[in-house]
Amino acid sequence: MKAAVVLAFLGYLMVPSGAAVLGRCVVAKRLQEGGLSDYEGYSLQNWVCLAYFESKFNPEAVYENVRDAYVGFGLFQIRNTNWCDNGKNLCHVSCSDLLNPNLKKTIECAKKIVKGKKGMGAWPAWTLNCQYSDTLDRWLDGCKL
Repeated sequence: MKAAVVLAFLGYLMVPSGAAVLGRCVVAKRLQEGGLSDYEGYSLQNWVCLAYFESKFNPEAVYENVRDAYVGFGLFQIRNTNWCDNGKNLCHVSCSDLLNPNLKKTIECAKKIVKGKKGMGAWPAWTLNCQYSDTLDRWLDGCKL
């Protein structure tokens, strides 16, 4: 009995580490609700593809790129150097706000980024993995939107 209680407690402690990762269809639904479907001419499939290749659907992801001297935050790995309060803050947002799983601030900032002259090309991961993909529809397969 004691062993079962200890194992249950240990299992409870280990769950939060992966709890931040969202399902593909959950991401698609939140991005659609945030108005990204066909925003600036980019399909919802493009946005979901970008989210996967930037963070593997983890809205709390933080990646420090020492070589290029930036830190990426959240689902779209929005860079601190230009977009949040550790840099130029062009999105007028705290970098930590970009880590919220509700994605509201992340979506608002992504809309500002994509309006720039590079569009979604502002994200190298999109250019490499999504831009010319002929399988973008798979990102919404089975999702009830």
